[in-house]
Amino acid sequence: MTSLLVPTTRLVRWVENFAARHGGSSLDVTDGALSGLGGDGSTFVGRPPFGRSYDGAPAVASFVEACVPPRHWGVLLVRKGGFAIASLNGDTIVESKVGQRHVQGRTKAGGQSQQRFARRRDNQARQAYEAAAGHAVRILGPFEEKLRSAAGDPDVVLVTGGDHDAIEAVLADQRLRLLATRVVEPFLAVPDPRRSVLEGAIADAGSVRMTVVNT
Repeated sequence: MTSLLVPTTRLVRWVENFAARHGGSSLDVTDGALSGLGGDGSTFVGRPPFGRSYDGAPAVASFVEACVPPRHWGVLLVRKGGFAIASLNGDTIVESKVGQRHVQGRTKAGGQSQQRFARRRDNQARQAYEAAAGHAVRILGPFEEKLRSAAGDPDVVLVTGGDHDAIEAVLADQRLRLLATRVVEPFLAVPDPRRSVLEGAIADAGSVRMTVVNT
């Protein structure tokens, strides 16, 4: 079994290539995903991005239309070494910020030196997460306002990645309380965030999660 991300702009060609390699293919909709069965018994299952479930026609064009980015969505990447945040309107980045913070690595020292080092390291991590939360409030705060409206806004989602503990620490900020309820899968495994990492994460967030089983 192979798992991969396929950008929606390449999905039509990807399905065509699957059919060419596996003796044709028939499409179906199964469990909220587009599935394909090759002539040789190989299969694929494509799940739409942004935590969505697909219940449309078993056709690639219809599936691609259902994968368009939300009107309002954000990306939040946090690790001890830095953070990257972006707010988007569809395919357009409205605002973004990338920052680095120094958090010391582990030490082999023992006794009281190790304890002092651990406290210093924890304080540095806490300060890094507080800085990330501050920028998240500034950039993603407008989404909170939309979610506080009387009707709410069903088209607001947040994609996260980096380190699970770091993300939890940032989203624990009460100013991001409502947005934290709109986090969707998948969680993106990324290195210390940089501009290029953020751009890659945005692309991955909007891609189809494909699982392929070759016979």
